[in-house]
Amino acid sequence: MDLNPLVNCDLVFDITDMNFGDSCFDFIICNHVLEHIQDDRKVMSELFSVLKLGGEAILQAPISKYNKEAFEDFSIISPEEREKYFGQKDHVRIYGKDYKERLERVGIKLKLYDIKKDLSIQDIKSMD
Repeated sequence: MDLNPLVNCDLVFDITDMNFGDSCFDFIICNHVLEHIQDDRKVMSELFSVLKLGGEAILQAPISKYNKEAFEDFSIISPEEREKYFGQKDHVRIYGKDYKERLERVGIKLKLYDIKKDLSIQDIKSMD
C-alpha cells in the first residue's frame, strides 16, 4: 500500500484516512512514513486499530539519539528549512528518545531491537 507509489502496489490509499475495519492485519510495515505526517498520533492510533490482537508491526522512523523528545515545528514549511531542521525537505519532525512512549500512548506494546546487540554480523550481512 502507498499513497504515491513509485512501483506497482496492491492498494493506493492515504494512511491518515484508512477505511479498514478494526483488527484486519496480522502484520504491518510502516517504513519511514510517520515523520511526514503532521498528525502522527492519529496515524499511530489507526495502525494500532487495524492490527489484530497479537499482531506485529515494524514502525521505522528517523530518531535522533541526541533529542529527548521529538522536534516538530509546523511553522517550518519551506523545503530548505525542513531539510535543515528535519533532515529532509518533506519531513515535519525528527523523533527523539520519546518515540517509544509516543507509540505506547495509543496502546501499542513494543519490543525494541538493537540490531548491533540482537543480531550477529552474519545475520546483518545476510540482509544486504
